[in-house]
Amino acid sequence: MRNSVVEFLYQTVMENGRKTGIAGVEGRLTFEDIFRKAYGLAGRLQSRGVNAPVMVYLPKGIDAVVSFAGILLSGNFYAPVDLRSPRNRMQKILSNLAPAAIVTRKEFEKDLCSLGAEKSSFLYFEDVEREDGLSLKEMISECRKVSDRIIDTDPCYIMYTSGSTGVPKGVVVPHRGVVDYIEWALTCLKVDQNDIIGNQAPLYFDNSTLDLYLSWSTGATLDLIPEGVFSFPARLVEYMENRGITLVFFVPSVLVSVSRMNVLKSGCLPDLKTIVFAGEVMPTKHLGYWQRMLPDKSYVHLYGPTEITVDCTYFIVDRIYDPSESLPIGYPCRNSGILILNQDDRLAVRGEYGELCVRGSSLALGYWRDDEKTRAAFVQNPLQNGYFDRIYRTGDIVYENEKGQIIFVGRKDSQIKHMGYRIELGEIELAAGSLPNVEKCCVLYHGSRKEILLLYEGPQEVPVSDLRRSLSNLLPGYMVPRKFRHLERLPVNQNGKIDRSTLKNLYCNEN
Repeated sequence: MRNSVVEFLYQTVMENGRKTGIAGVEGRLTFEDIFRKAYGLAGRLQSRGVNAPVMVYLPKGIDAVVSFAGILLSGNFYAPVDLRSPRNRMQKILSNLAPAAIVTRKEFEKDLCSLGAEKSSFLYFEDVEREDGLSLKEMISECRKVSDRIIDTDPCYIMYTSGSTGVPKGVVVPHRGVVDYIEWALTCLKVDQNDIIGNQAPLYFDNSTLDLYLSWSTGATLDLIPEGVFSFPARLVEYMENRGITLVFFVPSVLVSVSRMNVLKSGCLPDLKTIVFAGEVMPTKHLGYWQRMLPDKSYVHLYGPTEITVDCTYFIVDRIYDPSESLPIGYPCRNSGILILNQDDRLAVRGEYGELCVRGSSLALGYWRDDEKTRAAFVQNPLQNGYFDRIYRTGDIVYENEKGQIIFVGRKDSQIKHMGYRIELGEIELAAGSLPNVEKCCVLYHGSRKEILLLYEGPQEVPVSDLRRSLSNLLPGYMVPRKFRHLERLPVNQNGKIDRSTLKNLYCNEN
């Protein structure tokens, strides 16, 4: 039984140490290179604390991944941040985290000092020397003196997510959550040392957890796809072909961009075996494009919030879905307890809407230094009064269909009361997204005006009368949006998801 994620790395370093472990624009490192550099960093960190947070203030790249390994080997846990975050947000993260150390480079010293970070906490990555005086076995033996004292409920990492009050929330994920998740993923995705994993997710976004630890646990190569490539679908496909990438974990917007530009050709991406996607609703018409162009690939839909260690349900796509159909989020991952609770906090019957709640070892430990938010989100299971049984309320509305598959409907906070009816805005988005000239869309509600607004991307603006007529064939009259707006591009956040907060501020401001 693994007590920490570094157990994955120990085994791979011994069995596949000379194999390329990571590749990026900076070059390549073998697993042995990663470990020797991480060992040097761990030695520098051990004087800073044990089981303490260490901020990683580095751009996405090989150095950041090596830093994660060094921090874990030192018995601490890492907290990656987005260097492009607004100044105010970064200051709030620094204040909340109070890191024992900050791993960075000298070029970022001025930025960090201007944010109020203590210079004494800085540990410059370029000053860390690779350890060549010891054998791998000797280094692992030394590291075990620390890592054997880790227990599986100790933190592995902190990922900062948006907070409803404007204060970022630091989600504390334990080792056992990551170990459970990866052990399940290994059986589901069938990754081995011959795979090349194409990483899209920023390292401060929890989807990167799957990429990183699948590599560490199998000896597969982790290829950090350059961020700029994703703006050019043809270049992305070319990059994946040239690098021989076999597995990707993309947010749906990446797959949609490739579909919109129609850059896939029959027989392209011959090495690619598995396409995994999660993070937001996947429009089935765009997924269908991938399935028709690349029918020999496996398509896997994952679902889960950061608070439950990346994902808690999965669905191996079994057919081409009609554009008006919802793609299931599927079934619980192994060792993930899924409850669908109705408004009375009872188990929803099949077909009944309810909030998806999660229980089990995948749950985060809570929000870093924020007991109030932790108590509000991680609560006692209302179905169990015999012992303390924590669940996480996701805020997502789902139901179970006649096949026992879980279907995502929308966010609890996107359920509105309009003209006396309860409406899920996600249902309207599903219908609108199935229309031929709607490539991506977002539905908002302007409360004071009692207006449903559809914002959409497409090759051209569609007459409002045509949109209303098409949607009237798919939705009841009270659900058809009153206002429509065609945008050249819907804004997306750094994780590649539609930036709903920005759109609400622009189009639903009550002032």
